[in-house]
Amino acid sequence: MSSAGGLHRLPVILSIVFALMLMVVPMPDWAAAFRPDWVALTLIYWAMILPRTWSVGSAWIIGMVLDVAQGTILGQHALALCFIVFITIRFHLLMRVFPMQQLAATVFAILALYQFLLFWINGVAGVDVPAVGYWGPVITGTLVWPFVLIVLRGIRVRVQLGQ
Repeated sequence: MSSAGGLHRLPVILSIVFALMLMVVPMPDWAAAFRPDWVALTLIYWAMILPRTWSVGSAWIIGMVLDVAQGTILGQHALALCFIVFITIRFHLLMRVFPMQQLAATVFAILALYQFLLFWINGVAGVDVPAVGYWGPVITGTLVWPFVLIVLRGIRVRVQLGQ
């Protein structure tokens, strides 16, 4: 790998590491159910913008790290992240031209699918999670999506311009 390729991947890796850190930061009990899925939002953005570089394999590895970090069923987040990244890559050309409202609605649907997969896996394993634990991240993730988009787009533009 050339050093230029490594420099272009470094901001993506750092943004994913930052998203992982945001997922494990302790929060009060009343707010923990409303924590946005930072890793899912970050992977949706990078899969939409760089689908050949950050794809299902990357999502699997990041999902396994998230499973270990959160102490959940091993492979739960990995499977769900792989599925949403696959959907994002499949429709990335459409998503890139959507206006903000339509893109936010699409992200809402993708996050709802992500939470449904987690709900299904937890149900099979017999883990009981309240409904707000599934719907809270979907709603807050959709609300913070425009800000995530702006921040990650700014990072991508700075890297492309070499600043």
